[in-house]
Amino acid sequence: EDLTPLEQEVLDEYERLADNMRRLASVLDAMADRPTTEILDGLRELERKTSLVFTLLKASVYSIVLQQE
Repeated sequence: EDLTPLEQEVLDEYERLADNMRRLASVLDAMADRPTTEILDGLRELERKTSLVFTLLKASVYSIVLQQE
């Protein structure tokens, strides 16, 4: 049975999602074997990077809004 382009696109997205979930499970398994302090240090670094990206995104959106006014 042939799939419509939309159906194929949805299946492709599910395949990518499944692959991402497998990689996440692998990373979580590796993290479970690490000492707690090492995990916390990694999470702090991730939090700093995420905060920086969020700040840059807000500044970018604010700049776009100002340009449109």
